[in-house]
Amino acid sequence: MSTNYKADFPLLAQRDVAYLDSAATAQRPQCVLDAEREFYTRHNANPLRGLYPLSIEATEALESARTAVARFLGAAQSEEIVFTRNTTEGLNLVAYSYGLSHVKAGDEILISTMEHHSNILPWQMVCRQTGAQLKFMECEPDGSLDLNKVEALITARTRIVALQQVSNVLGREYPIRAVAELAHRVGAVLVVDGAQSTPHLPVHVQELGADFLAFSGHKLYGPMGIGALYGRRELLEEMPPFLTGGEMIESVTREGAVFAEVPHKFEAGTVNAAGASGLHAAIDYVERVGFDTIHARELSVTADALARMRALPHVRILGSDQAEEHNGILTFVVDNVHPHDVSELLAADGVAVRAGHHCAEPLHRFLGYHATVRASFAFYNDKTDVDRLIGSLSTVRGRMGYDD
Repeated sequence: MSTNYKADFPLLAQRDVAYLDSAATAQRPQCVLDAEREFYTRHNANPLRGLYPLSIEATEALESARTAVARFLGAAQSEEIVFTRNTTEGLNLVAYSYGLSHVKAGDEILISTMEHHSNILPWQMVCRQTGAQLKFMECEPDGSLDLNKVEALITARTRIVALQQVSNVLGREYPIRAVAELAHRVGAVLVVDGAQSTPHLPVHVQELGADFLAFSGHKLYGPMGIGALYGRRELLEEMPPFLTGGEMIESVTREGAVFAEVPHKFEAGTVNAAGASGLHAAIDYVERVGFDTIHARELSVTADALARMRALPHVRILGSDQAEEHNGILTFVVDNVHPHDVSELLAADGVAVRAGHHCAEPLHRFLGYHATVRASFAFYNDKTDVDRLIGSLSTVRGRMGYDD
């Protein structure tokens, strides 16, 4: 592995692009591509279903990946890791399997205004079906949370608190440990959306006090279509399956079934073993680079971009004015230019950013915007990417006909 990290990522080595959309999906290093290819070329068979060597090898690859995820998240045991397609599926699993079986009319579920839609819609569903009330933690103008206000919202009727660890719009990290303590005082469980935190920060679910945490492989330099859900084993044990069918049973009769032990009772059908192998390789890669290096490189490019964007007239950056509070995400607007136009003009200059509401419409309404532009950095970005961003961004209003 070189210190020129772009060289580790085939797409970045082959395409002339300043890729600044890693919060949506990161690029994949060669070792991840190799791991998926190796599974299909050397070990391809259904895991858990055969006693012949190929199937045993596939099973070993899957369970080795599960162990790697457990280690990466600081879980007590690998059985607390359920493979999913992505964060969205993990959060829905908790909502359907835990929420519908543990929440009733008169109970309360508490989420934040800042959540990605994936951590809003499942709880709306639970409340509709159970008669529970959905309550919201409001953020401050800079996107931070006031823990005193959060404490006042958590009551004896609170059953679930759901919160992202890092905002996909503002990049703000939220005090998960403190919120977990408040939730646990009243017997509520804390569900954490770790989609944006796991690529940037060391995450230790036991230290955080998380009862559940979901993340996606594709944001962590791994394949699309693979993710994982951590759940405390005692909670997983008491939850009914989310999906039923093959591989999640011990036995089936005409009258019913005996479900498999955790985590397999939540993994119906053929699992994405090749994706799990790729995720394993991605975790190994991230651990080789190290979060100290990741943090330092991302903070460097974020601070450079933030300072230079603030010097541009008519560019407004949302959230904190401190680069270290953005975790590689800078979301902004350009006066009198629609975010989609900003994105298209930057794209014409080879700069890839995201424009829209970023699946966080309630937060955008709270902040007073219908849409924004988001530049999101990873450790493979460098000063040349910032130079291209600023160079293109400085011409946007002129190209739209404004005389600054």
